[in-house]
Parts: sequence; structure tokens; C-alpha cells
Amino acid sequence: MTPAIDLAKKRGLDYRIHEYTHDSHAASFGLEAAEKLGVAAVQVFKTLVVSTDTGDLAVAILPVDKTLNFKKMAKALSANKLLSCKKVQMADPKQVERSTGYVLGGVSPLGQKKRLKTVIDSSAQDQTTVYVSGGRRGLEIELPPTQLANTLDAHFSAITDE
Repeated sequence: MTPAIDLAKKRGLDYRIHEYTHDSHAASFGLEAAEKLGVAAVQVFKTLVVSTDTGDLAVAILPVDKTLNFKKMAKALSANKLLSCKKVQMADPKQVERSTGYVLGGVSPLGQKKRLKTVIDSSAQDQTTVYVSGGRRGLEIELPPTQLANTLDAHFSAITDE
């Protein structure tokens, strides 16, 4: 069990666990998950941790085949009164691991050591369920996006490049 699965159980979420054998040479962990699980990439979401210009960390959850738009992420954080910032950038990997308790490539939005302000790309609302990391490479949790947002106290916003 991982902290992500423990939290899903504790909260009584409608989730399913999916495991696959991770290939350490895979170019993209998220696209690998979509391929090995046989689901569309728009349904598999990656968890990225960003650092703001005020020094705070925040989480962006977006489809694995999309790119995070830093300006849109900063705007979403400020607009939803999550954090006041003008710019974001990818957080330092060591800082990510310390803050979340997960290794890169296996960072789950669920069960992080320190809960960070979170924005989920609005495209998740078009899906019945989404897949997010279960806390290690080769482990995904499938759950309804509304349950993910409620559990994380997250907001939906368009945060990807078009």
C-alpha cells in the first residue's frame, strides 16, 4: 500500500487500482501508463509540482499528453485565491520529493506528506474517471475527477497549452 491508496480507502473514494510493469527506459511515464493500461492519454493525468515566485509549492494535474502552461497555472492559483503569485516554474526535484514523500515519476496527488494547493486541468471534467499516479511507478488509481478535486480541495482550470 502507498499513502495514496491509504487515503483513497480512508475517504471511501470510488477508486480502482491498476498495476503494470514499468519500463525504466520509457520516455514518458504517463504515456507509458496510458499505453500499458489501454486507455486514452486524455484520461491519464500527470502530477507536476511547481514553485511560485513567492517560494510556495503547488500541484498541477494535467493530461499526460499535454504541456503545462506556466502563465495559466500562475493565473489559476491567483484567480482561485489559492496562492498569490505572478510566475511559476518547475520545482526542484529534491524539494518535490521532500514535500510530497514520493519519487519523481511516481508522485501522486493523493497522500502527499504536505498537502499543497492544487489545480486540476479543466479537461478532467470531461471524463467519467481519470487515472493518476498511485504513488509509485507502475501503479495508477482510477477515480472520478470530482472526487479527486474534493479530496484535494482542488480547483479546475485550463492550465495546458492549447
